[in-house]
Amino acid sequence: MAKKKTVRLKSLSQGRPKTVQPPHSISSKATRTLIRSHHTLEKQKAEAIAKGDEVKAASIARQIESHGGIKGYQRASLLGQANDRGGDSSKILLEWLEPILPALKEQAKTKPVRMLEVGALSISNACSKIRIFEMERIDLNSQEAGIKEQDFMERPLPDGEKDQFDIISLSLVLNYVPDAVGKGNMLLRTLKFLKMQQESDEIKNFLPSLFLVLPAPCIMNSRYMDEPKLETIMKSMGYVLVKKKLSNKLAYYLWRLESEIIKRTATFKKVEIRSGKDRNNFSIVLKGREL
Repeated sequence: MAKKKTVRLKSLSQGRPKTVQPPHSISSKATRTLIRSHHTLEKQKAEAIAKGDEVKAASIARQIESHGGIKGYQRASLLGQANDRGGDSSKILLEWLEPILPALKEQAKTKPVRMLEVGALSISNACSKIRIFEMERIDLNSQEAGIKEQDFMERPLPDGEKDQFDIISLSLVLNYVPDAVGKGNMLLRTLKFLKMQQESDEIKNFLPSLFLVLPAPCIMNSRYMDEPKLETIMKSMGYVLVKKKLSNKLAYYLWRLESEIIKRTATFKKVEIRSGKDRNNFSIVLKGREL
């Protein structure tokens, strides 16, 4: 059992749990507290499992259960979508794509404009309602028709352009990956799934692109990450920053894949940028390798 969990740490299996019908009696403060506590404990448990410390992992698991366990987290996670998860983040994406929506609508008449939404929670978000995109939605633990239960890190690699996408959405997904190397591997994997050939110069200014949403503290209050470092990492993979928006809670980015001719990725280690006991440990590690 423990061995299986250790292997799954290489994927996204430590991510969001199955959704359930949320109650309407949890205050926003209690919701945020429960979510933060659950994230912290799950990270500690994942680290213990990775080190083979079954005693510590079991102790943390008991702590999680004492706080309501998975069911308590599920309720808080759904109820917290309006605050902790920033509501429907795809509304921001649509605002940014507004200049090319007419061109995308025209293209969609003859050729699909494909979007892969990783960690999808709903089939009725803004990008789905506009009916321009051919949506493919995946999540680790889907309980809603229209969302395929799949781990992005185990998704078969594309067999040609038909399996690639114009846009990939990673909205509050990367921060669920339990280790820094795994985060880097997830970003690298997006390169395989984006389609470089675009129909017009107008569209090429925005697509193919990666829509990345992170909790703001991952960028603004991490020991190991800030905006300059994030941009350097993304540039090393061929991404160019098109749009960004920072709020008190969330950081939104739209990265366009400018070049697919990258034979070897750069190396980025876990290096302290900011000191201080109140910093978090969010980081992205890339182990330079052939693509």
